[in-house]
Amino acid sequence: MTVADLSPGAIVDNRYKVSSRLGAGGMADVFLAEDQQLGRKVALKLLHRRFAADPDFVERFRREAQAAAGLQHPHVVSVYDRGSFEDTYYIAMEYLPGRSLKQLIREEAPLDPIRAIDITVQILKAARFAHRRGVIHRDLKPHNVIIDDADQAKVTDFGIARAGASDMTETGSIMGTAQYLSPEQAQGHAVSAGSDLYSIAVVLYEMLTGRLPFDGESAVTIALKHVSEAPVPPRRLNPAVPIELEQVVLWALNKNPADRPLDADQFITALEAAKAALLGDPGQRTASMATLAAVGGAAGGYAGAAAGASPQDAAAAYRRPSYDDTGSYENEPPGEPPPRESSLWPWITLLIVLLIAGGAVAAYLLTRPQKRIVPTVTLQTLNTARTILQNDGFSVSVLNVTNTKPAGTVIGQDPQGNSKADEGSTVTLTVSTGPGNTTVPSVVGLSEKAAKRSLTRAQLRFRVQRETSTTIPKGNATRTEQVAGASVGVGSTVTLFISAGKPTVNVPNVVGQSQSSANTQLTNAGFVVHTTTQTSTDQPAGNVLSQSPAANTDAASGSTVNLVIAKAPTTAKVPDVRGDTVQGATNALKAAGFNVTVTTKPVTKQSKDGIVVAVQPKQNSTQNKGSAVTIVVGMFTPPTTTTPTTPTTPTTPTTSTTGTP
Repeated sequence: MTVADLSPGAIVDNRYKVSSRLGAGGMADVFLAEDQQLGRKVALKLLHRRFAADPDFVERFRREAQAAAGLQHPHVVSVYDRGSFEDTYYIAMEYLPGRSLKQLIREEAPLDPIRAIDITVQILKAARFAHRRGVIHRDLKPHNVIIDDADQAKVTDFGIARAGASDMTETGSIMGTAQYLSPEQAQGHAVSAGSDLYSIAVVLYEMLTGRLPFDGESAVTIALKHVSEAPVPPRRLNPAVPIELEQVVLWALNKNPADRPLDADQFITALEAAKAALLGDPGQRTASMATLAAVGGAAGGYAGAAAGASPQDAAAAYRRPSYDDTGSYENEPPGEPPPRESSLWPWITLLIVLLIAGGAVAAYLLTRPQKRIVPTVTLQTLNTARTILQNDGFSVSVLNVTNTKPAGTVIGQDPQGNSKADEGSTVTLTVSTGPGNTTVPSVVGLSEKAAKRSLTRAQLRFRVQRETSTTIPKGNATRTEQVAGASVGVGSTVTLFISAGKPTVNVPNVVGQSQSSANTQLTNAGFVVHTTTQTSTDQPAGNVLSQSPAANTDAASGSTVNLVIAKAPTTAKVPDVRGDTVQGATNALKAAGFNVTVTTKPVTKQSKDGIVVAVQPKQNSTQNKGSAVTIVVGMFTPPTTTTPTTPTTPTTPTTSTTGTP
């Protein structure tokens, strides 16, 4: 099994479980894996087995881990572990979801200058941190920079870094990627921190223009261009690049390391000055130009001379105190002097050539046109600029480009204003045709971050407003003010609407209203209505007895309001339960649909005790089911017995009358 054949689920070094293959480099393959000991995702870099037997490659791979493990910085990918696996070697690194800067450039370049500056400063901070610890990356390129959704950058792949004095590269060999090599690397000379700064300048150039400063069919061709050719000024490829930023880029692309920024700090300072000029007013712009002049002579001096010059003239705008026009260092030992000619013919030939050249020079001096100062016409309208130049004796040619400036505005001129040019010569004006058009993308349903990113990719600006939505979740885009698919000017500002969630509505009071009226009122207010019924004798049938949520509270539009609707009771005759026992009467009344209450009444007859003697309402009357019927139950109370009092009468002697004849 080769390294590239590692399948998902494979275990590396009894610790790292492979999930998927992320990509491949010149020396290694990279896999997404899970560290089973610590439960985290890692990027696992395994050296190709064909290199594992080469001590030099193994040493470089080992040195990558050693150098990077000591670089703990927010803009440097962390290295966690290193080891061996099946006759090769691996490095376990921090896994970063996102895309490489190269992918971002392919998809979105040219980038907005402010965005390009911000990304470059992050890369420079990573390089500064490494340089201060004696580590030089040597292969800085957009492929080795990971960018997340918030444009946070992290530098990875210190595979050919040089740590301290330990340089495993043989003298004269070239290590790195040709398109991003510094001239000294291309020649096999010793590298320095300035070599990394050159590579970072190439990356910045590519972000601003979408093109590399030097390209060719082979690595050798590209390397030779780094050594001997001047780059096309970025503004020639993208007029939106401000002159302050262009001068910093070309400063850092000087052939001689001594003519570049002294270190990453100076590079950062120059970029921040250029950014301040972009964001500020004319006064800040002047101050920023002064800052650029202070941080580097070449950078400060370039603004007036190199912005509109040819590549050859731009190259000449930079000082090269220790680097001659052939691309060689002046302190290199000179070659052997050419042998002297013993014949006089070469001297005779030279004399003839000099006489001819002298005549030509004399003729030129006698006929040469007069030099005149070229007026500054940038930011003028084309008609005004043409009139000014023609009145001063110059011809005018026009180069139309799309630009954020209004159509017909002069955004550049060659030669530059206040420079001298031959009377009658041509001044080329770069004129804006306006920003051009772009299509408004559809953002409905996207998260706020994704919607903003989509608009930025379409080269649109945006302002955000919040609005309620019954269909789009809170925090997601609901729409743009300009309809999706519309053609608008590049750089236009569109309004992006973000959902604030469902709107809240005050719940109306519908208690006592008819069901129909309540339904209409609630539906018009944006609610869904759900009803149940309940028998009621207090409200007419069909009226609302109660509601939930309660009246005058706030509820989300589209939510449900529950209504209880009055239902007419049914009727029944009150059964005649007189003479029944309490239990019998209660059962009979409940069976008829009535509720029962019980009262008592004293009775004098023993036979009436515990017996229903009366019903209220009266028996056989029609009443609503569910209403109460009262039964009156007899409670025997014995009558009270009273003994009459007899008065005492005195005994009267009975007188019997007996007669005697």
